[in-house]
Amino acid sequence: MENNSNIKWYKQSVTKLDRQKANNHKSFVIWFTGLSGSGKSTIANALEIELFKREVKTFCLDGDNVRHGLNKNLGFSDEDRRENIRRIAEVAKLIVDAGVVVLVSVISPFSEDRNEARKLLGNDEFFEVFVKCPLEVCEKRDPKGLYKKARAGHIKQFTGISQRYEQPTNPDLTIDTSKLTVNESVTTILSFLNKHLEIN
Repeated sequence: MENNSNIKWYKQSVTKLDRQKANNHKSFVIWFTGLSGSGKSTIANALEIELFKREVKTFCLDGDNVRHGLNKNLGFSDEDRRENIRRIAEVAKLIVDAGVVVLVSVISPFSEDRNEARKLLGNDEFFEVFVKCPLEVCEKRDPKGLYKKARAGHIKQFTGISQRYEQPTNPDLTIDTSKLTVNESVTTILSFLNKHLEIN
């Protein structure tokens, strides 16, 4: 690794608070974690629509989408999954600094990686939403046909089947999509977020 001692942080004149005031709301990350098929992307997308209607500046970082570009060189080993989450967290922080609410939808199976993302952003700018759904329900839904392929041995290191998923022990919010509809899930999250959007 090259020596970065000559690289200095350039302090910009327009601050995060300036951008938040211009947008008329705070900025932070809503981090959706859960098994494939639990409903993370669906809920994040529906939530973004509602926030957009309220003139909240938002951006979605979807796990699959990020792997098409920024993280296309990463596989699904434990090491690559950790690097995947590290990069996503760093990008999310930059977008938060731009005064935008970031919706991250990514399996992020390991507690340590999610905790590192929280440390990077801070408790007041990182809200972990556990999209809870039993494996058997996710597998029954199987919107991408991935569970079927994993069971057949065509996909290695698949979370929930051949690779572990560590459930959050103390998420900021839990949404059980085996019991709640998409609309009910969004309403619950909006109620939670309302107090966090305001600028004091």
